[in-house]
Amino acid sequence: MGTSEDLAIRSSEIRWPTGFSPNDADIFAHNEIFIQAPASRAWRHLVEATKWPLWYPNSQNVRIANDRDGLLRQDTAFEFDTFGAHVDAKIAEFVAESRLAWFGNAPGLAAYHPWLLIPMPGGCQVITEEVAKGPLALEIVKRDPDGMHKGHDLWLTRLKSLSEK
Repeated sequence: MGTSEDLAIRSSEIRWPTGFSPNDADIFAHNEIFIQAPASRAWRHLVEATKWPLWYPNSQNVRIANDRDGLLRQDTAFEFDTFGAHVDAKIAEFVAESRLAWFGNAPGLAAYHPWLLIPMPGGCQVITEEVAKGPLALEIVKRDPDGMHKGHDLWLTRLKSLSEK
């Protein structure tokens, strides 16, 4: 699914900061999945960022600044490699077991990546969207117009598998 399709089904529940709405994006991706596990279990895997590379191959070299236990928290600064870029990130929204979002910056790239976990009977719906802007975002689109969407599908599929164990 490309940017226009993703825009058509974007979540009205995502809180976009100024300058980072889907309409401002060079790349926008919307992905979601139902996980047959409590939101708390999926949440635990998302905030254990240093463990992402163990189950999500598009994430490498995750480091959390002032790391006490490898967990993301409100205002945590962290860095990781993804989509061929080294990203410096900072948590912007943190509502336990519900909302997680970060700003990410790399040379030629500014991004905002929110996650929304919605408890439902039998599990939870996990929605992730991302806005990316800048020359590197345009290069990513040029290499593979659907690359971010496919990468996030993989992230959600792996999160589902891990959470349902």
